[in-house]
Amino acid sequence: MRRMMAAFVALMLLASPAAYAVQPDEIMSDPAKEARARDLSRELRCMVCQNQSIDDSDAPLARDLRLLVRERIAAGDSNAQVLDFLVARYGEFVLLKPRFERQTILLWLLAPLLLIGGGLALWLQIRRRARSGADVPAPPLTPEEEARLATLMSDDAKSS
Repeated sequence: MRRMMAAFVALMLLASPAAYAVQPDEIMSDPAKEARARDLSRELRCMVCQNQSIDDSDAPLARDLRLLVRERIAAGDSNAQVLDFLVARYGEFVLLKPRFERQTILLWLLAPLLLIGGGLALWLQIRRRARSGADVPAPPLTPEEEARLATLMSDDAKSS
């Protein structure tokens, strides 16, 4: 019975829609403008929570930013103008997905370059190991080693 209840609760949690922090008094009357505001809110970082968008955050600063986005949209700003305004005010950190610019090129390219470099180093290491094992023949046995081997083999033949 407990397993069924736990499964039911887990299913309800998975099936429930994501709860957003947008309050009813923040919602714009024009559905198209509200959709733009929600899209922009999902792209902006909450400066308090830092790993949440302002659309998901309950922090007072996130509410202020949501209201600011809606003000700018109501004033007739385009999405790019709203983002530019917020970047000018708070810096690039306010964007959850930084722009691909000269200042952020290292941020964008570091992970792929490290992955490619690691793959290349692994490939070279495997190639080096394969070459070293295949190219070096085993040295010939010395006469003493041959005599010892013959003795061991004759002892082994006698015992079996």
